[in-house]
Amino acid sequence: MVNVALIAHDKKKLDLALFAKEWKDVFKNCKLYATKTTGKILKEKVGLEIQTFESGPLGGDLQIGALAVSGKIDFVIFLRDPLTAQPHEPDVSAVLRICDVHNIPLATNLATAEAIVLEIQKKLNN
Repeated sequence: MVNVALIAHDKKKLDLALFAKEWKDVFKNCKLYATKTTGKILKEKVGLEIQTFESGPLGGDLQIGALAVSGKIDFVIFLRDPLTAQPHEPDVSAVLRICDVHNIPLATNLATAEAIVLEIQKKLNN
């Protein structure tokens, strides 16, 4: 099973929902994790099964980071809004750092998210 974390800042949640809908056939074969609001949107709009955590500003980013540290996350798609200051920026930075430290593939925009999904698709077909 491929474990994927899906996170999106408020202005990127619709982009992530549309992306997940486009790649639903891949994502439905993965164990998915998301922060609370993002997960709720993906469940309602796309129909994916997702384990959710707290919202990012309430510690959800760090909860997903803890899963990554413990080896329970294979890929992270974190669509960030680079033009809006985030009140929980230290938590966001921590997730990015954890991915770097633990060599976890991380997408922060749709172009790299697509590259990650193509890699997931290859893993699922093997």
